[in-house]
Amino acid sequence: MDIRPITDRIAVAPQIQPGDVASLAADGYTAIVNNRPDGEDAGQPSGDAIRAAAESAGLAYTAIPITHAGFSLPQVDAMTAAIDASEGKLLAYCRSGTRSCNLWALAATKAGDEPDAIVAMGQAAGYDLTGIRPLLDQLGSAR
Repeated sequence: MDIRPITDRIAVAPQIQPGDVASLAADGYTAIVNNRPDGEDAGQPSGDAIRAAAESAGLAYTAIPITHAGFSLPQVDAMTAAIDASEGKLLAYCRSGTRSCNLWALAATKAGDEPDAIVAMGQAAGYDLTGIRPLLDQLGSAR
């Protein structure tokens, strides 16, 4: 697994497999957020398979699929709720981790974090957030 920590509580990753969930639990993760729609790629495990593995390992599971249509405020709010509800480390995943990092960044900005700091944290994890910087600035100024 290519887990990329963003903060001490939030990490993102490319697609995980049901067999990865037990090691996530052993590493202290308490929640998984799935940002992939089912059927996006041939051979990807279903959200239900990841959910079953998460529940079996005692982890919370939330599905917030992000399609090519982009992000919506309800998705940002759902990510905020998942982060707030997690009692430990949270792993969000999608095909490459990019959508998960972007959604975290939008949620963090809406929660009050500064866009400059968020962009730097994304970059440190290997993700370029400049494409959503206008959205981050807009959410930041709306506070």
